[in-house]
Amino acid sequence: MLIIPVKDGESIDRALKKFKKKFDRVGIMKALRKRKQFTKPSVARRNEIQKAVKKRQYLEGQELF
Repeated sequence: MLIIPVKDGESIDRALKKFKKKFDRVGIMKALRKRKQFTKPSVARRNEIQKAVKKRQYLEGQELF
């Protein structure tokens, strides 16, 4: 649960801006999207390895020029 302290006389726009900034920093939406669908650990590991291979190939291609 996010708690945003609002001072007396502070506009609602400013409080909303604080809320949005804190919401993004905490990463609630990222966690919710991750929990939305289950991925098997073996599949997650395979995807991680494939990303690393692609990144390495890209970086090696950059060094040639």
